[in-house]
Amino acid sequence: MKKDIHIPTVEEVYIAIVKEWDEEFLAQNWNSYIINDKDIPIEMVLVVTKGYDEDRKTSLLRHGIGTVPAKSSAKIEMIQEALLGMNNEFVVTFFADSKLYDKKYLFRKHTINENAFQDLPVMNQRGVLVK
Repeated sequence: MKKDIHIPTVEEVYIAIVKEWDEEFLAQNWNSYIINDKDIPIEMVLVVTKGYDEDRKTSLLRHGIGTVPAKSSAKIEMIQEALLGMNNEFVVTFFADSKLYDKKYLFRKHTINENAFQDLPVMNQRGVLVK
């Protein structure tokens, strides 16, 4: 029975963390984004986030993003500096081509830093990317 279930592979959808200026708080903040590099929109996007390490864990947060158009991105949440020393997990669920997709993205502790920046697809910015 399990062998008959086809689970589609998520491709061209990424999570990125960017350090950017926040006009409201007048400070540099770390923000997470979902990037849709597909040629079609992804719909009913739900992102569940949490941070954890050996001794601590954060609350589970759920973000209903809605539709992310083709070749675009959407902000998920701000990440506090204190969480950069923890594993940060993003579980993304969405529909595309009438199929349900699900993928877990993990930023291991201390991997979110300016030394790990790279050019991000679609966003014309630099940041840390997990595929």
